Amino acid sequence: MKSGFRSLSLFSLALVALAAKPGYAVTLAVIDSGTDLKHQDLAAKAWINADEIAGNNADDDKNGKADDINGWNFAEKNNQIIDYSYLGTFSKDPYKFFEIQLKMFQGTATPEEKQWIAEKRKDQAFLAELQKFGNFVHGTHVAGIAARDAAQARIMGIKLIPTEVKKPFMSVVDDGIKDGEPISDTMDLLIKKGLETIAGAQGKALEPIGLYVWYEKARVANCSFGTSVRAVKPLIAMLLSKVLKREPTDEEATKYTVYFVGKIVESGRQFTIDAKDTFFVIAAGNDGTSNDEFPTFPANIKRPNTISVAATFGYARLASFSNYGVNKVEIAAPGVGILSAIPGDEHLTVSGTSQASPFVANVAGRVLDINERLTFAELKRVLMETVDKKDFLRDKVASGGIANPERAVRAAELSLKMPLDDAILQSRLEVADVPTVAATSIDEAADDSAMLIEMPSGLKL
Repeated sequence: MKSGFRSLSLFSLALVALAAKPGYAVTLAVIDSGTDLKHQDLAAKAWINADEIAGNNADDDKNGKADDINGWNFAEKNNQIIDYSYLGTFSKDPYKFFEIQLKMFQGTATPEEKQWIAEKRKDQAFLAELQKFGNFVHGTHVAGIAARDAAQARIMGIKLIPTEVKKPFMSVVDDGIKDGEPISDTMDLLIKKGLETIAGAQGKALEPIGLYVWYEKARVANCSFGTSVRAVKPLIAMLLSKVLKREPTDEEATKYTVYFVGKIVESGRQFTIDAKDTFFVIAAGNDGTSNDEFPTFPANIKRPNTISVAATFGYARLASFSNYGVNKVEIAAPGVGILSAIPGDEHLTVSGTSQASPFVANVAGRVLDINERLTFAELKRVLMETVDKKDFLRDKVASGGIANPERAVRAAELSLKMPLDDAILQSRLEVADVPTVAATSIDEAADDSAMLIEMPSGLKL
């Protein structure tokens, strides 16, 4: 009799626990430029390393990181995942820039505001401040999106990008090439070998991060950083000019830059392999080019546990700055005029694929929390096959559509009691597309020529 009563009690408790199960409880790593986990939007959602004792300067959990209570700073090799000394050091100009940038996307900027932006493009001091400000706020902004409307979210801060990035320097050997001499087959091989060596080091630099998120059991990781052909091309051209003793042609610079970034992609795959239990959501890039033609790292890493995200203007059109590629970019999400947290309990509206990526990371986390038994290949199916299909994305992203959070969540719920194919089909019948008008107050005359700062890169040359 006692045994039967005990079994009934345990069954009742299990039902209560299932009914009370919190949404989105998986750990989500934000691999970025630093995260203010004291922010009012994030403080209650900070991941806490239960195996570490705060403040004792010891590596209690034996993961090689002392006092990594909320994550780790791989940029400066310490547990300070954001540098609060930057708070209050910026002028009002960066804030004004983002305010006007949004107006330009909406087509409401005045001639005076457009002129202000045009002048600031030529102001080197402002551009330097904007880059520093952008790096400082970026990780927190991304984290705010990833944790939005998710009371039980657990955000792990991973700092990869320093707040202030020094200008890269490449040391090259004088090979005695004469002015104007074409590149011989031998020299081509030597250049490629050198670039391959540098690229290998770049990819290898991410491996400790992959091992860390694996060790600490992060189920989802957002990667709103990247190295693109456009961003790195001037550096490769500089290297070639020193080696060739002449300015490279645009064709030469493009050729070797594509080769270089492609090699980083090959090398960088390892960190997603090391973190075999983590699903990586990766921003496609902000160059407005095809990743099928011009690779971007890490967006072009293709594995069952990766997905690349393009940015849209609400649910109405592809953002002009967004990278795309029907073979290399899987899904799109809103990435224009996204309001989110920045350090110091502030908020800011920012645009980029950096903002689209955590939108999808948020959905991925919610789906896994509902059905933790989904493989990553199945999770990717849920995300891609529950999108709002859009004609303007048919040849731009593999899924042909924009993430629909509620439909993906519903598919996850249904997958607990029916085959995944049926669950996805039923979710499409039950959950409507997101209304375009409700998603954005898009002005058809919107100006997409607003200056967009590059994604943080982490590239070290």
